[in-house]
Amino acid sequence: MKSGFRQSMAWLHTWTGLLLGWLLFAIFVTGTASFFQEEITRWMTPEVRGVPADPSSGFVSAVRWLEREAPDASEWSAYSAGKRTAGLQLYWAPGPGTPADAPTSARLDGAGREVEARETMGGAFLYRFHYDLHYINWYWARWIVGIAAMAMLVAILSGIVTHKKIIADFFLFRPGKGQRSWLDAHTASSVLFLPFILMITYTGLVTLATQYMPWGISANYAEEGQFWNDALPWPMPEEKTGPAPLVPIAPLVERAERSWGAEAGGLRVLNPGDRTARVIVSSAPDTRMSARPRTLTFDGTTGEIVDAHDPDGAAAATESTMIGLHAGRFASAVLRALYFVSGVAGCVMVASGLILWTVKRRAKLPEPDRPHFGFRLVEKLNVAAIAGLPLAIAVYFLANRLLPLGIAGRGDREIGAFFIAWGAVLVWSVARPARRTWPEALGAAAIAFALVPIVSALTTDRSLAASLTHGDTVFAVFDSTMVVLAAGLGWAALKVARRKPDMKARPNRRSHNRSAMTEAV
Repeated sequence: MKSGFRQSMAWLHTWTGLLLGWLLFAIFVTGTASFFQEEITRWMTPEVRGVPADPSSGFVSAVRWLEREAPDASEWSAYSAGKRTAGLQLYWAPGPGTPADAPTSARLDGAGREVEARETMGGAFLYRFHYDLHYINWYWARWIVGIAAMAMLVAILSGIVTHKKIIADFFLFRPGKGQRSWLDAHTASSVLFLPFILMITYTGLVTLATQYMPWGISANYAEEGQFWNDALPWPMPEEKTGPAPLVPIAPLVERAERSWGAEAGGLRVLNPGDRTARVIVSSAPDTRMSARPRTLTFDGTTGEIVDAHDPDGAAAATESTMIGLHAGRFASAVLRALYFVSGVAGCVMVASGLILWTVKRRAKLPEPDRPHFGFRLVEKLNVAAIAGLPLAIAVYFLANRLLPLGIAGRGDREIGAFFIAWGAVLVWSVARPARRTWPEALGAAAIAFALVPIVSALTTDRSLAASLTHGDTVFAVFDSTMVVLAAGLGWAALKVARRKPDMKARPNRRSHNRSAMTEAV
């Protein structure tokens, strides 16, 4: 019974990991990059410089700019993602009589000056991709990602049951041993970082739990919109009644920060310059583990508090904390680096598992040089996913520097370059033997990452040398990371290119058929 159960778990682990492994790898890679999405966005908008000295001064500068540039708007908004974000993003709702093509957003730098930043999704594209995918309706994309996450949990738990010597094997790594080496890499990356991988997978499901399990909402609310109005209130401007001066913003922001013991991250002004004006201050997303913002609403003419929202109920706090754990926005630089390293380990776990599937089965093929269609399909999808995705990300960064600044739809073109590069690797892997495609694709990704800091230095004034000279940590670390990734991928390409084919005796067709009948996996 024990043997049969373990074999069943091995079969479950193998096939849940394989069938959704390529999608899981993409989710892990883009999700891991998202731990530094703000830094990626800063690198991809080199025109924006400086971080406001404090939130109140930044919001004061934003209101002054909006009073000058959008005095007739019915709503002003200013947002910052926290201490890691350069400048503020402004939005406003145009007033009556405003031309339809009039701008409704702007970007301010750390000194409160408007900057014309290049159009880009920045790190937000990678963040959104890891749960919304792209070119797919968001609702169905989140169902696909949820199914993959549930399969991941199944694969993790069944993998724990399958490995009889999981702890002992963790302390072993035997390089150059083919299948044994890949199994060692798979075991080490999964066991050492198992708590993180379980946490990030489960909390990822929790973030979208209201979509996967909406019955609690349906049972208590006549309409789903009512639930969201209670959970995440979003007041709208009232009917205007007459002009009145807006109270100073800085004291309101400072009062909200004293109330929370944390910095502010958002400001909304409804009906500015009217007696019905409201000023809504929200907490920054990186101030605590809980992801849901707290808000204080002030009367815009007197400065009195008229409403407060803090999702502190048991269920809301639990959900919000799990989302915060998943996103990691609360993390310090050191903790975020640990998040990143753990995410990389998850990528290694998934990638090594996919490669192990082909390595293990190639030795059992009656004719290893002429594998069946299913084996070839897995091999080529492995190349496209594991080597193609890093190349696509590097091309995304290169497109940010090389595309003309004023071109229409620039952000979409950057994303288009990402998918063109990824698709090109898939086509290349189909057209070429896998033994040649692996070093070629890995080498191309290494060259692309190596080009990123070079092209950046040639197209902007924020080169690696300049960043190191001026103490620009974000740009210096980003460019250095590109060099490290290029070196790692280049080493992998050389390693694969120098690998000699396995010349061991190949099983004949009869013995292969007999062994296939007796093995569960």
